[in-house]
Amino acid sequence: MNYLAHLFIAQPTADSCFGNLLGDFQKGVCHQQLPSTVQAGLQTHLLVDKFTDSHPLTRWARQQFSPQRRRFAGVTLDILFDHFLINHWSDFSHLSLEAFCLSRYRMLEKRLAMMPPAMQRVVTSMINEGWLDVYRTIEGVDKVIHRTAARVRFENQFANSIEDVMPLYNQLNHDFPAFFCQLQQHIKEKGLEDPLSHSPLT
Repeated sequence: MNYLAHLFIAQPTADSCFGNLLGDFQKGVCHQQLPSTVQAGLQTHLLVDKFTDSHPLTRWARQQFSPQRRRFAGVTLDILFDHFLINHWSDFSHLSLEAFCLSRYRMLEKRLAMMPPAMQRVVTSMINEGWLDVYRTIEGVDKVIHRTAARVRFENQFANSIEDVMPLYNQLNHDFPAFFCQLQQHIKEKGLEDPLSHSPLT
């Protein structure tokens, strides 16, 4: 899962949104110094990643990638799953995508000062450039893949991963709602964050 899905799974609070994105930026962070609500969000992020990586749908999809791109398949699928969440948005939320993104940007802004520097830079760009709805189109997915590949510090074929995505697109799009329901149920059962402050339809 990428940024949009992690924020969707987060509780609608500033601490939870911060924690649920922190998983991608936690290197060097002293977890014990964070508020317990942020720590819980971070643990939720890690739980989401573990569930997604081990799910049969993800394992099958990774094996369909060409050998030269397979090492980046997990990252590519994370980006693609945000696109599928938008495709099926009305199945999971009563809020419009635009209203949801605006609310999450506002919550993240409240915790910018607490974020590690790398996360501050990314979240600031996310807010200023409206990253969350770029996943709406497959062209946007390709743009995100290229942007992510540009940060890889060695020669790779990651940037062209959309070529491996397209043969899988219809099957993954079809299977995504069932997968995401299973993920939501798994998170609910683990109960790492206070369910009283979270509505699955926000």
